[in-house]
Amino acid sequence: MTAIESKPAEAVVKAKATTHPSALSEFWFYFSRNKGAVIGLVIFLVILVVAVFAPFVAPHSPSQQNRELLLLPPAFQQGGNWSFVLGTDAVGRDILSRLIYGARFSLFIGLVVVTLSVISGVLIGLVAGYFRGKVDTVIMRVMDIILAFPSLLLALVLVAVLGPGLLNAMIAISLVNQPHFVRLTRASVMTERTKEYVIGSQVAGAGTLRLMFKTILPNCLAPLIVQATLAFSAAILDAAALGFLGMGAQPPTPEWGTMLAEAREFIQRAWWVVTFPGLAILITVLAINLMGDGLRDALDPKLKRS
Repeated sequence: MTAIESKPAEAVVKAKATTHPSALSEFWFYFSRNKGAVIGLVIFLVILVVAVFAPFVAPHSPSQQNRELLLLPPAFQQGGNWSFVLGTDAVGRDILSRLIYGARFSLFIGLVVVTLSVISGVLIGLVAGYFRGKVDTVIMRVMDIILAFPSLLLALVLVAVLGPGLLNAMIAISLVNQPHFVRLTRASVMTERTKEYVIGSQVAGAGTLRLMFKTILPNCLAPLIVQATLAFSAAILDAAALGFLGMGAQPPTPEWGTMLAEAREFIQRAWWVVTFPGLAILITVLAINLMGDGLRDALDPKLKRS
């Protein structure tokens, strides 16, 4: 082949490379179009970094008590101290340090809850959607019963049975969130199961497990990723609610809901002990929800076409 003939071939290869971007670049293109999602991602990454490097970022130990500085106001308010930027609580502990360490607990709770909910919910939904019949009926009726109860009330009942504590709270919240993943997985599997590529794999001799986990499941992941993101924020809220009611993380654990519970009697005379933990929950949950909207925009084919 001459040099003249090779140049058009190289041009065609380059044109194909430019017209077919990688999956990651395509994902980022659609995700970045949602400015709120980008802002949410930045805020979430900042919270994540702060949580990971909490021992280096926090100015004080979260359990260190300063008995001479009880209910110290924030540094920007009269009577404040710049050594305690956000003030201290009722026993003299630095609120900023407790918020930073509390980010660790909140993100850890969200991660564990989502992992348990996704694994169990996807497996159950996959079985229900693939086999159908009586198995599907029994599974879905159980999920309907769970969904019939308010999520927080059911989580409270489960924690009351298992006993108060962070581990039991995470188990209870994951069980409450599980039906959403079961129903979503079942619906996606039922849609994909009748498509030609699945029938072709079945005719080619693919076994049941291969059809379920290698053929069908990868094509059901997009809505599950979005649901997992939203469940992450819901898990943080539920854990904070359980901590506030005394059924989640127990004092002196620096968990945001527990901090609110400890501070509720000082709402009128020390606004900062309630406001800052509440803002931490609000900002974190809002950032994760904004990310979820961006993931939906980037992963939903219908929204891409529009």
